Amino acid sequence: MVQFNMLNDGVQNANSTVSTPFLEVNHLHKAYKTGGRETVILKDVNLTIGDREFISIIGHSGCGKSTLLKIVAGLEQSTSGSVLLEGREIRKPGAERMMVFQQYSLLPWLTVSQNIRLAIDEVLKDASSVEKKQIVSEHLAMVNLTAAADKYPDEISGGMKQRVGIARALATRPKMLLMDEPFGALDALTRGKLQRQVLEIWENHRQAVMMITHDVDEAIYMSDRIVLMTNGPEATIGEILDVPFAHPRDRAKIRNSPEYYQLRNHALNFLDSNFESEE
Repeated sequence: MVQFNMLNDGVQNANSTVSTPFLEVNHLHKAYKTGGRETVILKDVNLTIGDREFISIIGHSGCGKSTLLKIVAGLEQSTSGSVLLEGREIRKPGAERMMVFQQYSLLPWLTVSQNIRLAIDEVLKDASSVEKKQIVSEHLAMVNLTAAADKYPDEISGGMKQRVGIARALATRPKMLLMDEPFGALDALTRGKLQRQVLEIWENHRQAVMMITHDVDEAIYMSDRIVLMTNGPEATIGEILDVPFAHPRDRAKIRNSPEYYQLRNHALNFLDSNFESEE
């Protein structure tokens, strides 16, 4: 694995929190057996994430990005290696790690507020009814959905549904947010607005974030570091890029900087070279 720092002239990323290990992926290996044959999906993946760090993972389809995320979530088990959260091995899902999926996964028979409350009831069992109601209200306001509290999922837009999913995940107060292409199903305008809103929430309520994306611009705008995966089978981490822009971020400002295009071109060249090698 190559550790790559775009600003190798001594300028460091002010947002990096890698010195405080929170999540540790050690020599992770994942393989599936089908008909007596073994297919290796992930091979010798190593990664450390800080407790207030936003990481994006990019790679071509089939490189094991979502598999890695599911292993961190506890939804799948690795074949060998380990994933440690605050020094304890992850073996199953836990309330300290919450997922946001590309598909909204809302219960259609519950209102917006009820979908959020259901997660709170499941995780924050000791909270009083008044406290739970307050948490719902706070998180609806956080994603600008107070006016839609009593609407059902089929009465709101796709962008609003995704905001409900994000509010539901954050309302349980997890230590880590896991997002699997959370903006992938949205139109470009809605995607940009939601990216900005989620980033603002994270900047004000820091926690560890691991996000899967295919969008290099999205990764640069939102992340502290970008993890570039090689192609599968036997995918691994090819490079890790430091994003040199301080938070809070201004999208227009960073896009006018030479560092932005240097970083963007490097990431795209990496992806192109892997695509060509696959061909």
